[in-house]
Amino acid sequence: MREILQGAIDMHVHAGPSVAKREVDAGEMVKEAVQYGYKAFVVKDHYFPTMMSAQLVEKHLGSDKIRVFGGIALNNSVGGINVKAVDAAYSMGAKIVWMPTVSASNHIKEHKGHFVGSGNSAVSENPITYVDEKGNLVEEVKELLQYIAERPDLILATGHGSAAEIDVLIFAAVAAGVQKIMVNHPFYLIGASISQIAKWGKMGAYIELNACVFPPSHHGVVPFATAQKVLENVPADRIVLDSDFGQKGNGSPVEGLYTFIETLMKDYEVPEAQINRMLKETPAKLLGL
Repeated sequence: MREILQGAIDMHVHAGPSVAKREVDAGEMVKEAVQYGYKAFVVKDHYFPTMMSAQLVEKHLGSDKIRVFGGIALNNSVGGINVKAVDAAYSMGAKIVWMPTVSASNHIKEHKGHFVGSGNSAVSENPITYVDEKGNLVEEVKELLQYIAERPDLILATGHGSAAEIDVLIFAAVAAGVQKIMVNHPFYLIGASISQIAKWGKMGAYIELNACVFPPSHHGVVPFATAQKVLENVPADRIVLDSDFGQKGNGSPVEGLYTFIETLMKDYEVPEAQINRMLKETPAKLLGL
């Protein structure tokens, strides 16, 4: 059963500990991932860097059968767009730098000021917008892009900014020489059009297709037709297929990912070879495996 998951690499798992309540912690995720033959997964948290938990569970629970990676999201809890924090995270093995997610002005606007994943946070977010009134990147982001460009093993993930912000970011990142750019769910929260998504793929960015935002997930508000449009307009080698699961009450990230894959293959006739490319080969390339 679940043979398609053999060798899977999930680039987006919300495993605890976290400010938010999570369905699994990193240790529980390792055990389930090993059971189904995963090759690796990445732990994402909106508030704290995740390299520490990733390294500990890989060492003590992974039994040399799986790799576990972490990264840093540039929200207010780490000082926002903070290259010093990125440098410390990179020194500890961070693989992904996410641009602002919960602190992004766009995220706060779309969630109407309240995000369930913020837990019992007592201090309100200071909304982050990293493009000025003239459409130019702020200096901190230019410095960040230069830092990442000099470290080709680091992945720049676009976070929860608006489509307009992300458009400016990707152009600048490509110009700066950033080698690995992953666009987080551009069809959810971000508001990007299919033509924008296709353009970013042509520019060399990798487009995330995340199970969590499609039915039957509890967060499945994006119609499956959108996934089909992405598959039709973006080359398979420019798509990353992952779960984005881990939210409390949303079930196992492994089962959520499998259900999504099963729907793609059975109802939308996506070939197994294409699934393998998006789920295994491209993520392996991004993580240097």
